[in-house]
Amino acid sequence: MKAASRTFWGLLVLVSALWFLADSLLPDPFTYFSFRTVFVQYSGAIAIAVMSVAMMLAVRSRWLESRLNGLDKMYRLHKWLGISALVAATLHWWMAKGTKWMVGWGWLEKPQRGPRPEETLGYIEGLFRSSRGFAESVGEWAFYAAALLMVLALIKKFPYHLFKKTHTLLAIGYLALVFHSLVLIKFDYWTQPIGWLLALLMLGGSLSGIWILARQVGKNRRVGGEIAAVVHYPELRTVETSIRVKAGWPGHKAGQFAFVTTNDREGPHPFTIASAWDESSQCLTIISKALGDHTSRMLDYLKPGLEVEVEGPYGCFDFEDDRPHQIWIGAGIGITPFVARLQELAQLPGRKTVDLFHSTADIDENALAKLKADAEAAGVTLNLIVSGVDGRLTVERICQQVPDWQVSSVWFCGPVAFADKLKQDFRSKGFDTSHFHQELFQMR
Repeated sequence: MKAASRTFWGLLVLVSALWFLADSLLPDPFTYFSFRTVFVQYSGAIAIAVMSVAMMLAVRSRWLESRLNGLDKMYRLHKWLGISALVAATLHWWMAKGTKWMVGWGWLEKPQRGPRPEETLGYIEGLFRSSRGFAESVGEWAFYAAALLMVLALIKKFPYHLFKKTHTLLAIGYLALVFHSLVLIKFDYWTQPIGWLLALLMLGGSLSGIWILARQVGKNRRVGGEIAAVVHYPELRTVETSIRVKAGWPGHKAGQFAFVTTNDREGPHPFTIASAWDESSQCLTIISKALGDHTSRMLDYLKPGLEVEVEGPYGCFDFEDDRPHQIWIGAGIGITPFVARLQELAQLPGRKTVDLFHSTADIDENALAKLKADAEAAGVTLNLIVSGVDGRLTVERICQQVPDWQVSSVWFCGPVAFADKLKQDFRSKGFDTSHFHQELFQMR
């Protein structure tokens, strides 16, 4: 997560620093209206910059994924950039539009302007100046639409298939806001570093927006597939689906995930791959839990022979580190990447000592028997914690079970709040949390 955090704060600092080289939030003389003029420019620069980077992240670039430590981290960064854009754009809109309302309500008195000096404008500056009114209207309505779509994206109960469709429409709103920004950004900025940076970001964001609208995202990483087998674990409310992929799948590493389309109406859904790659069988396994509308209905139509589409693999939760001991923690459905790694180690044993802690509220004897068999074949120590019987898994319990925890790395997959608690408790015991690896498997 450090790379994503550095990117987020680094972008805000860079845009702010370059803007302050070109302008100031303390105009002379300092009045509400003079401050409004510069703040509208500053907030607009921040909003379009973070939106541009968010658009570039949305195309699922391999180059960016490797540098941000996985698509899950990219999507978390995308989310926070979107929230920042919403905040900055709302402030920008209020200072621009709200001021006009406050003047109309009699709350503010607009200063009288003297005669403007004659100016000799270049062709481009004159063209921009003549388009200001239209650009303001385009920006205002694009803001309303984008703000609504961003808010819908943050509502967890909003159906995923509708989220995917409406979120794509943000690309149209973004392109409209690029036009708004090009015309209304202070013309002098274009000859300074802040203008060069914004132009570069808007170019990258616009190309990404066009790519999204053309439905090209992930297209070169998609292959067809066919469901080979379906196993239902009713006690766990999970479905294990084996998919035989067709030619073109590059193989995957344990801990990676894929977008699987089993229903055109729903579109692609992300699933952690719960199997090691076997070149001879050409199969991969996904495990889905009844957590939402789509996953709750999957058993109704998942049948052997059903044609599906698989896109990927994605993710950098790869179990690679320099520590002699690893502690794996899989909470609930978060056990899936560890199942894949167990199968990998059974095929090619590693040299690290591994303790796997599986914390769950439910038990299915068949699923548990398979997990125990996989752990034994991989030479991994399995520690099962059933919350209703054994209580919650704590750092104290982990440290008692693993005496050399201080020289271990921790690999976690499960609820974010649980991860935060474990990380905090490990830190309080002096553990270097740079060795705490977490899959942020939340795509919205």
